[in-house]
Amino acid sequence: MIPPAPIDSPAALTRFIELHYHERHREELRDLAAMATRVEQRHAGHNGVPDGLSVLLQRMIGTMEVHMKKEELILFPAIRRGGMPGIETPIAVMRADHDEHAEDIAEIRRLTNDLRPPVGACRTWSALYAGLSGFLDALKDHIDLENDILFPPFEQAARHA
Repeated sequence: MIPPAPIDSPAALTRFIELHYHERHREELRDLAAMATRVEQRHAGHNGVPDGLSVLLQRMIGTMEVHMKKEELILFPAIRRGGMPGIETPIAVMRADHDEHAEDIAEIRRLTNDLRPPVGACRTWSALYAGLSGFLDALKDHIDLENDILFPPFEQAARHA
């Protein structure tokens, strides 16, 4: 369970996001991709197998790692310093990445019948969908924290500068 986010301090919120979301995403996504590979291989040809899920999750490992590194190395340090001239540009890039993540979430839901395993699914298949549910919930919360809480004050300050 993720504790409440410190929404009153942008610097504290960036550290919270790194600790509670970035690390979690890195760990879970690798495990979920491996489970998806096992399910797709073991149940190839079965009605309802999430063909392509493992490829999508592997791609997400790369795209999310690049996204999180940009935050950790560029944007979050700037936020911790109170902002910087032009901060709206990296924020716009992060928002665009978030839109791509939302597309990936929709595709995961499509491939997995909205995370509903077929009747009689094996333990790995059921565990995969349960794990994906937690991952997708955490990813949505992460994106919402950034888009709705962290970014707006810096975007507003840039507009008024």
